[in-house]
Amino acid sequence: MSRSQITTHVLDAARGTPAAGVAVELLRRGTGDEWTSLARAATDDDGRVNALGPERVAAGEYRLRFDTGAYFAAGGTRGFYPEVLITFTVDEEGRHHHVPILLSPFAYSTYRGS
Repeated sequence: MSRSQITTHVLDAARGTPAAGVAVELLRRGTGDEWTSLARAATDDDGRVNALGPERVAAGEYRLRFDTGAYFAAGGTRGFYPEVLITFTVDEEGRHHHVPILLSPFAYSTYRGS
């Protein structure tokens, strides 16, 4: 599969390394508050997921769910956030959306990547 329209990258800011093995789920909002799971993957050794869901997604609201609790537990670290949810809008079909996060046990941040 070539690169998905939606990709992510997780950097462990506390360790100063990519966060390998973080489970990530891509969801799409349906009618009302229903969310449908489209794909699941885990970050590679560089903390990236380039094959997450279809190559093209329709316009709409999407969500990335990062299983940060399991990631920190596997490293013997106690974290505050068991998961991180990033909800964002895809306005135009076919445009790449890169949604990275900087992660630590007690904080995270995100931005619209390129």
